[in-house]
Amino acid sequence: MLLPSGGLGMNSTSMDEMNLIQQAQRHHLVVRDIGEEIDLEIGPGDDDPSSFPTSALLGQDPSSEEPDDSKHIVMGGDQLPMENDQDISKVQPAKRKKKVVKRWREEWADTYKWAYVDVKEGTARIFCSVCREYGRKHRRNPYGNEGSRNMQMSALEEHNNSLLHKEALRLQMASKDKIVVDKPIVVKALMSKTAGSIIEAALKRDPHEVEFVQCVQEAVHALERVIAKNSHYVSIMERLLEPKRTLIFQVPWIDDKGEIHVNRGFRIQFNMALGPPCRGGIRFHPSMNLSICKFLGFEQTLKNALSPYKLGGAAGGSDFDPRGKSDSEVSRFCQSFMNEIHWYLGPDKDLPSEDMGVGTREMGYLYGHYKRFTSPFQGSFTGPKIFWSGSSLRTEATGYGLVFFAQLMLAEMNKELKGLRCAVSGTGKIALHVLEKLVAYGAIPITVSDSKGYLMDEDGFDYMKIAFLRDLKTQQRSLRDYSKTYARSKYYDEAKPWGERCDIAFPCASHNEIDQLDALNLVNLGCRLLIEGSNMSCTPEAIEVIRKANVLMAPAIAAGAGGVVAGELELNNECNLMNWSPEDFESKLQEAMKQIYQRALKAATDFGYQKESPESLAHGAVISAFLTLAQAMTDQGCLL
Repeated sequence: MLLPSGGLGMNSTSMDEMNLIQQAQRHHLVVRDIGEEIDLEIGPGDDDPSSFPTSALLGQDPSSEEPDDSKHIVMGGDQLPMENDQDISKVQPAKRKKKVVKRWREEWADTYKWAYVDVKEGTARIFCSVCREYGRKHRRNPYGNEGSRNMQMSALEEHNNSLLHKEALRLQMASKDKIVVDKPIVVKALMSKTAGSIIEAALKRDPHEVEFVQCVQEAVHALERVIAKNSHYVSIMERLLEPKRTLIFQVPWIDDKGEIHVNRGFRIQFNMALGPPCRGGIRFHPSMNLSICKFLGFEQTLKNALSPYKLGGAAGGSDFDPRGKSDSEVSRFCQSFMNEIHWYLGPDKDLPSEDMGVGTREMGYLYGHYKRFTSPFQGSFTGPKIFWSGSSLRTEATGYGLVFFAQLMLAEMNKELKGLRCAVSGTGKIALHVLEKLVAYGAIPITVSDSKGYLMDEDGFDYMKIAFLRDLKTQQRSLRDYSKTYARSKYYDEAKPWGERCDIAFPCASHNEIDQLDALNLVNLGCRLLIEGSNMSCTPEAIEVIRKANVLMAPAIAAGAGGVVAGELELNNECNLMNWSPEDFESKLQEAMKQIYQRALKAATDFGYQKESPESLAHGAVISAFLTLAQAMTDQGCLL
């Protein structure tokens, strides 16, 4: 429990605090899941001796303390007499050798009340427990919200000047860029040895493809009961996990200064048992690699199989970053990219669509260059411009579909969206359209986020605010500028929106954006529904927390299928020929989402999952998609 600081002043030091400093000489950290004890010994050294009048670290042996939350801190409440300051000033800082751990996991099994470990940009760092945003800004008053604002601000100043805070900051700087965390592959225990053999084969074949193995593991876990009933499905699954065609190629391009750059491009046509054509996104992002491309292709294959249409699955992209690039630079890159893959595209082969980093500009350049290779013109790319064969609501479809899916889940519980607080991550095409449809149904969306932090508006976003967010995004301005216009909002650096109280969470940013700690925060703050907008939004540890808390979860392969529906309407030109209104389009989209929801639920109940179980939709969606693919692969033989 967090105790108030009482009379702790800016120029005095608590006796309890000094006792903590003087009695601890080093940390003993127990690393979870590794099983080895690690000593971390970092003295003041040359970091900033003037700021730390003592040589010892804060903390105690974990065995001597009762377990407590790592986010809390214990501080003394008695004020020291002024003469104690003179004794403290006589203590000279002793220089000690700095030793930093080479590898830890993200969490400690036993942690201290004053500091904790988190991972930022692939590096484990030590952070002050009271400072929620990496020791730079406070999200809220750590000593409670009682008293006047002046009293609260005074408490913050006291903490910022306390030795506890300064010690955490010094350790943070000492550990910066020195502790590299490898991305672990966590293998879950499976009930069936037969199902386990599939994962073992995937690990043996692709041991370094962390994202792909994680995706495969979740799918196999969902299919355990299916495989137990029919061992024939083991070979089907093994064939399904090997992509039909994998293209890896260089993409050379010239920037505006005349310098040559080379990026790596990918296109994977994962499975075409239900095609052709296959359909899948193109992603331009620095993190793009073969593992992510394969995981996206596998997810897209399941998503397309679950939809009402017959489509194969594909994915692709590049580690090129379009942010900050001029139109001419993006155009040259897209032309070079298309030079390599146009042979494999077409209405009877592969139809790419937008993904992260690929919007109207990028898709337009890709499509324009593709047309140079096709004479007469053939094909259709999914895109937001109706004059290149895209429906007028193409970009809205995925975001709207997520909200429609949430509405179907709530209807099963005799509830509705109106008045529910919704936390949304991301500010891309999906997230902003989720906000729009939530507002239309009377819900209260309170958050959006970007790569640097998140924005929280306590009053909730409305149509005018959403339009302002879209302007900020178009002008490539920071979400921080939103707070300058709307006083009841606040932007939090280096943080995710899952620490806010909400009823429904819509992760729409990136894969694995919700980790174990985020899941605990969501559960503890009242979240009872999680709708995946991004593929594989949760880590395996987060999924365990969510399911144990009986939070209903809609997987992206089901809830995010709105884009597939819109793409098929574009391909068939139904929207143009029939001149549908937006209302007609939404009606068609709602009907398709309802079919997907019912298919997932039926498959779950057929294999013994209760309708109200938190696993029912996630497992049912995978089961239904897999059985559709397995039937097609069996009927067509081994040559696919």
